[in-house]
Amino acid sequence: MAAADNLRDGAWWRSYWGNFLGTAPAWYKQTIVAFLVANPVLYHVFGGFVAGWVLVLQFIFTLAMALRCYPLQAGGLLAIEALVLGLTTPEHVYGEVENNLPVILLLVFMVAGIYFMKDLLLFTFTKILIGVRNRMLLSVLFCAVAAVLSAFLDALTVMAVIITVAAGFYRVYHDVAHEQAGGAPGEDPPLADEDLARFRAFLRGLVMHGAVGTALGGVMTIVGEPQNVLIGNKMGWEFIEFFLRMAPVTLPVFAVGIATCLALEASKALGYGAPLPAKVLGVLQGYDAKQTAARGRADRARLVVQAIAAALLIWALANHVAEIGLIGLALIVLQTAFTGVVDEHRIGPAFEEALPFTALLCVFFGIVAVISDQGLFQPVIDYVLRLPESQQPGVFYIANGLLSMISDNVFVATVYIGQVETAFNDGVIGRQQLDLLAVAINTGTNIPSVATPNGQAAFLFLLTSSLAPLIHLSYGRMVLMALPYTFTMGATGWICVTWAL
Repeated sequence: MAAADNLRDGAWWRSYWGNFLGTAPAWYKQTIVAFLVANPVLYHVFGGFVAGWVLVLQFIFTLAMALRCYPLQAGGLLAIEALVLGLTTPEHVYGEVENNLPVILLLVFMVAGIYFMKDLLLFTFTKILIGVRNRMLLSVLFCAVAAVLSAFLDALTVMAVIITVAAGFYRVYHDVAHEQAGGAPGEDPPLADEDLARFRAFLRGLVMHGAVGTALGGVMTIVGEPQNVLIGNKMGWEFIEFFLRMAPVTLPVFAVGIATCLALEASKALGYGAPLPAKVLGVLQGYDAKQTAARGRADRARLVVQAIAAALLIWALANHVAEIGLIGLALIVLQTAFTGVVDEHRIGPAFEEALPFTALLCVFFGIVAVISDQGLFQPVIDYVLRLPESQQPGVFYIANGLLSMISDNVFVATVYIGQVETAFNDGVIGRQQLDLLAVAINTGTNIPSVATPNGQAAFLFLLTSSLAPLIHLSYGRMVLMALPYTFTMGATGWICVTWAL
């Protein structure tokens, strides 16, 4: 009788609907269902090309709503539907994952390796934050240091460092405020909501300056981004030659990027320029003093081990002694072995940050396979190669930049460099033109792609990290805060590609 009543009043349906995508808003659930229903119709009526582009836009929507619902679930449903419809094949998706195994290993092991370095990072950056009281200088330092590190380390590694540091600052505030809230009468009250909002704005500005810095440095060297390695290998360029080939574009862009950072802090536009609240500074100073006083020999030994591990990390990455992910695994082993972390339950949390994003990245490779199988970028490539050679570098730069804003820049670079290499092998273009187009492809996929979080893996990693909701950094806010950099750096890059090469 009860079962019949449930059927009549729809209780069973509400249970399933409530479980579907969990706590996501009802309008979001309805939108995803509409996508899943519409895609087969679009595919059978308009074909794979139109359905493929719609799928890409739908996936971008799930990324934009990352703070409403993690994109893995909704994006994964779209990717599975693409496989069912035949827009791509499981073999192609597996091939994309296999081709990007170095990036996956990097995420799994390097991010965890940085986790075990958090004491050193928090110690170092707390000293900088307390010591550098000038907001503009501090912002430039974050941007410039991120750029320098990204020139020798992978941008994802540097982004992991930035996330760890910012989250560490936030946790320090949170722990102290919580302690104050439950303290004895007469103690200072917890930080006010206004101070928390200003602190979040302060952290958002620093994190975005640092994120842009990873793009500024990542474009310069062969080890800065995964597509740099691919392009450098195809062109036969070593570290120094790669840097010199890119320098006519990357050095002016770096200068303009730093100038943009200063201008944003001075003007306080688009959420930048928020000062560090005095009470928060007091909390950080108190925390630093307390940590310094309580730091024993074992604590100092751990900091020394982490510092040695950091030096070995930079040396190993700069000299390419192994794949980046394997270096990260070695980093985990060395740090845990020499700091006494031998309990499985203490090691596990190190992997919690990166594994959800790793799964999301594999789903993204499924969307990339659809782009490839349906030839979504092919008309653009064919059009550019029909232009006069003098116009090709500038147009390639723009085309790469626009496509990288909505797709993965590694994939865009892979497709474009493969096409121009084929054109060279077929005698359509000469070696000198091939060199110019390779520079345009590398800079085009790295510089304008800062416009959106899905343009660069480091930006997407930041958006989907545990830090983003803490500091209220949404997809839309990231796009808005990156907008000035997109225009100034993107335009400078295009001018240099067109006139300086």
